[in-house]
Amino acid sequence: MAMSSGSDAALDELIEAYLATINGRSANTVKAYRRDLLQFSRHCRSVGITEWAAVDSHCIRHYVAMRHHDGVQGPSLARSLSAFRSYFKFLTLRGLIGSNPAQSIRAPKSTRRLPRALDVDQMITLLEQTPETPLELRDRAMWETLYSCGLRVSELVGMNVADLDMANGEVRVMGKGRKVRIAPIGRHARELLEQWFALRASLVRGDEPAVFVSRGGGRLSARTVQKRLRNWALKHGLNTRVYPHMLRHSFASHLLESSGDLRAVQELLGHSNISTTQIYTHMDFQHLAKVYDQAHPRARRRRNY
Repeated sequence: MAMSSGSDAALDELIEAYLATINGRSANTVKAYRRDLLQFSRHCRSVGITEWAAVDSHCIRHYVAMRHHDGVQGPSLARSLSAFRSYFKFLTLRGLIGSNPAQSIRAPKSTRRLPRALDVDQMITLLEQTPETPLELRDRAMWETLYSCGLRVSELVGMNVADLDMANGEVRVMGKGRKVRIAPIGRHARELLEQWFALRASLVRGDEPAVFVSRGGGRLSARTVQKRLRNWALKHGLNTRVYPHMLRHSFASHLLESSGDLRAVQELLGHSNISTTQIYTHMDFQHLAKVYDQAHPRARRRRNY
């Protein structure tokens, strides 16, 4: 592709050329980077910038400040800046700009929201319902596997039959950044997976390797899993929005609450940095504070007699 940086169209052409070089990233990352970069490209044109060489650190800082003023939170801005740093590095290496204007810019800090998790009773309600159809049996196996292994939904739908070692109760998981980890599978999840495999054979299409397949026999999408879980929770009386990542949060929270072993939880979740896992210590403290407020004589409000 001829890559000129001197026209409006070239701004977006270069973005597509860059995105073609990062196909090793997850599909969600590529999609997010495309959205962030195209949005920034539109902003640049709106202020009269028609070539990437005209973008400087002041321009990027102004854009980030504007987005932050509009209510965009720190984690989203950090992802945008990660996209900008990577993209401008691409332009620098190809000699299209002199230096990387995003290199030293960091996102503004914002209050980190605690992840939402189900408590143990809610998890029991979710997991101990009797499936009424073959697809509901598949769904039960998915919910147990998500919670038992602490998986992301992308890891669940990407799981292949060859990744499972049922004899040893383990699964090979391909996580973010194509990092591989081995996760243990609990007894309940193994039992449901074995029941599901007895039915899967009648649905699977050709040599489809996916563990979880649709009615048509192909690999399930993450969106289908999200929709099925939401409907399952509503059907069984959970009056809160339940989504697959909530089961991963619940896995981490319940493990940490019981064991207190932050390093083990980090390994099981596949986090590269323990600071990512530490958010669950805040959840655990929040739970303890709630119990204290409800139970301690000096914390309870006096009743008015």
